[in-house]
Amino acid sequence: MPTLRLSKIPVKMRCYCLLLFLLLGVSVPGLNAEREEDLYTVKVTRDNIDPDKVFLLIDKSDYRLYLYEDVTLRKVYKVVFGSRDQSDKQLEGDHRTPEGTFHIQSKRFDKSWSRFMLLDYPNEVSWTKFHQLQSEGMLPANASIGGGIGIHGVEYDSGIRDNYVENRINWTLGCISMKTQDVAELYEIIKVGTPVVIRR
Repeated sequence: MPTLRLSKIPVKMRCYCLLLFLLLGVSVPGLNAEREEDLYTVKVTRDNIDPDKVFLLIDKSDYRLYLYEDVTLRKVYKVVFGSRDQSDKQLEGDHRTPEGTFHIQSKRFDKSWSRFMLLDYPNEVSWTKFHQLQSEGMLPANASIGGGIGIHGVEYDSGIRDNYVENRINWTLGCISMKTQDVAELYEIIKVGTPVVIRR
């Protein structure tokens, strides 16, 4: 598989080039880091990372969220997903996590989940896939695409703890769930508009 070289691409374009190549399955620098274990424990803050250069890759197949700064993999977090299965979200209430390229739309502290970072799902591509499934008779004509998908912590009020994430127990309605300490760290780094790729 070819390896992407980005050294001569202007900084503003690198993030979107990486997003495109990640979706195409092309290997990128840092994805197979030699010291991957260190990337689970390293502390990242706004003092040692530039939020304007950050993007997130979420891989449903290995239950990981990869935090990149420009072309460098800086941190790896464990995550879990919607409780149904690992396929792409199709409609409201299917308890699946959507796939594609999104952006952080808003951020807030949350009573139930500690932190919540809303994604701009459904976006234009999401709607295109949804209408295509409807036209093929795969979804009811009166189906709703859903929304309110984001990245958040665990749900202590319901007995959901960090061990759900550690043990890969998918429990959400379609969101991405992180450990409490991890979501607090990520929340302080990313900003509204941060690109997020979700793939399987």
